[in-house]
Amino acid sequence: MNIDGAAISSKTEPPSSEPISFIPVKDLEDAAPVTTWLNPLGIYDQSTTQWLQGQGPPEQESKQPDTQPDSESAALKAKVEEFNRRVRENPRDTQLWMAFVAFQDEVMKSPGLYAIEEGEQEKRKRSLKLILEKKLAILERAIESNQSSVDLKLAKLKLCTEFWEPSTLVKEWQKLIFLHPNNTALWQKYLLFCQSQFSTFSISKIHSLYGKCLSTLSAVKDGSILSHPALPGTEEAMFALFLQQCHFLRQAGHSEKAVSLFQAMVDFTFFKPDSVKDLPTKGQVEFFEPFWDSGEPRAGEKGARGWKAWMHQQERGGWVVINPDEDDDEPEEDDQEIKDKTLPRWQIWLAAERSRDQRHWRPWRPDKTKKQTEEDCEDPERQVLFDDIGQSLIRLSSHNLQFQLVEAFLQFLGVPSGLTPPASCLYLAMDENSIFDNGLYDEKPLTFFNPSFSGASCVGRMDRLGCPRWTRGQNREGEEFIRNVFHLVMPLFSGKEKSQLCFSWLQYEIAKVIWCLHTKNKKRLKSQGKNCKKLAKNLLKEPENRNNFCLWKQYAHLEWLLGNTEDARKVFDTALGMAGSRELKDSDLCELSLLYAELEVELSPEVRGAATARAVHILTKLTESSPCGPYTGQVLAVHILKARKAYEHALQDCLGDSCVSDPAPTDSCSRLISLAKCFMLFQYLTTGIDAAVRIYEQVFAKLNSYVFPEGSGEGDSASSQSWTSVLEAITLMHTSLLRFHMKVSVYPLAPLREALSQALKLYPGNQVLWRSYVQIQNKSHSASKTRRFFDTITRSAKALEPWLFAIEAEKLRKRLVETVQRLDGREIHATIPETGLTHRIQALFENAMRSDSGSQCPLLWRMYLNFLVSLGNKERSKGVFYKALQNCPWAKVLYLDAVEYFPDEMQEILDLMTEKELRVRLPLEELELLLED
Repeated sequence: MNIDGAAISSKTEPPSSEPISFIPVKDLEDAAPVTTWLNPLGIYDQSTTQWLQGQGPPEQESKQPDTQPDSESAALKAKVEEFNRRVRENPRDTQLWMAFVAFQDEVMKSPGLYAIEEGEQEKRKRSLKLILEKKLAILERAIESNQSSVDLKLAKLKLCTEFWEPSTLVKEWQKLIFLHPNNTALWQKYLLFCQSQFSTFSISKIHSLYGKCLSTLSAVKDGSILSHPALPGTEEAMFALFLQQCHFLRQAGHSEKAVSLFQAMVDFTFFKPDSVKDLPTKGQVEFFEPFWDSGEPRAGEKGARGWKAWMHQQERGGWVVINPDEDDDEPEEDDQEIKDKTLPRWQIWLAAERSRDQRHWRPWRPDKTKKQTEEDCEDPERQVLFDDIGQSLIRLSSHNLQFQLVEAFLQFLGVPSGLTPPASCLYLAMDENSIFDNGLYDEKPLTFFNPSFSGASCVGRMDRLGCPRWTRGQNREGEEFIRNVFHLVMPLFSGKEKSQLCFSWLQYEIAKVIWCLHTKNKKRLKSQGKNCKKLAKNLLKEPENRNNFCLWKQYAHLEWLLGNTEDARKVFDTALGMAGSRELKDSDLCELSLLYAELEVELSPEVRGAATARAVHILTKLTESSPCGPYTGQVLAVHILKARKAYEHALQDCLGDSCVSDPAPTDSCSRLISLAKCFMLFQYLTTGIDAAVRIYEQVFAKLNSYVFPEGSGEGDSASSQSWTSVLEAITLMHTSLLRFHMKVSVYPLAPLREALSQALKLYPGNQVLWRSYVQIQNKSHSASKTRRFFDTITRSAKALEPWLFAIEAEKLRKRLVETVQRLDGREIHATIPETGLTHRIQALFENAMRSDSGSQCPLLWRMYLNFLVSLGNKERSKGVFYKALQNCPWAKVLYLDAVEYFPDEMQEILDLMTEKELRVRLPLEELELLLED
């Protein structure tokens, strides 16, 4: 028999049907045995006899090993030779070199292509070092032929992380940056590399590195560095790096510095004196320093006039000092930091540290009315000097980026401005788990309020993981700061942008009303509702806002939320009456009518018949030329037919115009979105859910062929990006309608599941769609389909959301299994096997960490740590905490979580925070003194 267990014989016999009692040993030859002096009994075969004679087998026999590995080996050798030939012929093709490097993984998996001796195959197959050396050799050959290729040099540095010491790596990075100071993508990677090197990391080092990066790129953009011209997209990349720095400082606890950076940028961008506008950035920054050090109020502070007004007044001889009103000086609310001294020491410290974070995020300035000087500041870290911010100031010439700066500042303060952080710093900024929170989506699938913060905390919040993210607002001084920012920036913009700022402000106030409703805090709700209504009326009184349907829509929604349904209807009817005969041409008017109809449809079941009639009346009147009046009764069938025809024609015209114009105008996109949504709801109310789905399918088919033309992968042009956002918005309406229909009547789950699956393949980063998908799949008893879907998406998508929601889905399933196993809330009775859910979740975490975006996402590490602690595995949890610090040493929330999970290690954790220069607002020595008092 050979090594595979197959009988060796020169003849093959058909298997016998009779049972045999022994295994027959067949001779190789049927002839009688030959006896010789070496083989007297004739029992040796020919090869043994040859061996005894000291001879080898004939040449053709010696080449008889297994042919399959040989053919595999030959195919791989042919591929290697092909790669070698192609890189010889095209040494400048960097993509080919990168493919050759990637191919080495495949080569090393094959047994014995590079093996020399027997037994070496297995050893070499497992040798990671050999693969790395092979890849490094190829990359060095590639770099010789492509001295200017940054991608090849980056690939080499990434590979050398396994070989070199951190200090050597840093030097190599510095050389690369010196050679390519104008490459923004390289700066981004360099900053992330330095930020996640625990051994060499400190906050001051990284902060000054951001300053060096932004000042160098400013010099490149100004043309001061003659050897390196500015590359396209430099200004956008600089703005993304500036935001990244602000989030870095916020997460490290240095929120005063982050807020100061935004304050300085607002003055530096919008209030620049004309006399310095023509200077290079460095010169402008030098002129800005005296203003910063003058003690003049800054953006968000009371009485801020801006740099330009200050400089103008200085030329005239300075401000006239007016004695401030004494009434304004209200006593500061002195929150007692330690409410219960009987609690464990670590709990007291955590509560006091979080409280200080929440109250002290604004930079400390001496109050001249109280005759304060800089020496009066109890914590010097709360003062921000010009040296802390000067290098990071950049010039934004693009009007779009200037508006994004204001939106980013507001979002940073906790105002839902709708700005998503740039892709480069989106996952770095993610540190709290509100992305899994459905809010009011289950109760109100059509009109749910979703202020998106993309998982980034607002300044001053370092809450526990799992603490619900409702917009509660800041303390009294914080609220005043936000109001001052709005008053300062609103006059700088006009038209759509000003309308957007008003919308954000009102949305912020409404979000606080929703929080009061959620917590059933009636006293707070009354005052908050009153303040909110006052703001809405004041905004609508301004001449440019009188016909602003976005604001009218928000105001009416506020009244509806407060339970004043009749008042809300009056507001809606007033707004629609002002519109005149715009019909379906105005997207804001369509959105206003849509919300009015949706709110009517979502009224309680007992009034649903009348409410549906009201909704049909609103959507029908929208198509008519006469202004919309109050509801008078059931709409006639003939009017419904006319309205349907009007919607059909308008939609066809809109789709026809869309496909002609390139790039797509914004107005055309927003009109198509609002029109399709109104038509879908109209069809749902008048015909049924299938008719609404058909409208969605019609729009989807038309736009999908336009966004993803056959034969060209994903659409990357600006036009296809705008149509993608249209498709995304209409898909959300489609899924919301299906969810609402399932809530009010019996309907199968399959259409909704199919719609969500199809949408998530196209938009793997959409958190609202993921939340719905996880929620409906959690009701299913079979997890295999969900797991297969997540597996497909995570393999192809670069976004981190599929990993985060795959983990969340498995955690919900685990919670469900444990709920079944618990009896009356007592210990777990393992009657049902856990089916390896714990190991599956751990494997998902480990796989998600493999990408750079995953390993540097504080939220992912917080979830992993929380999960392991919930299992009770303390040693493993500590290991993951220290591993998290290797990747995200700047994230203060990780240290705070560790103090909560490992209270015995509190001293060690705080020492580590101090060593790495993270902000500790309450040192343990001060805590001891407070406890003694």
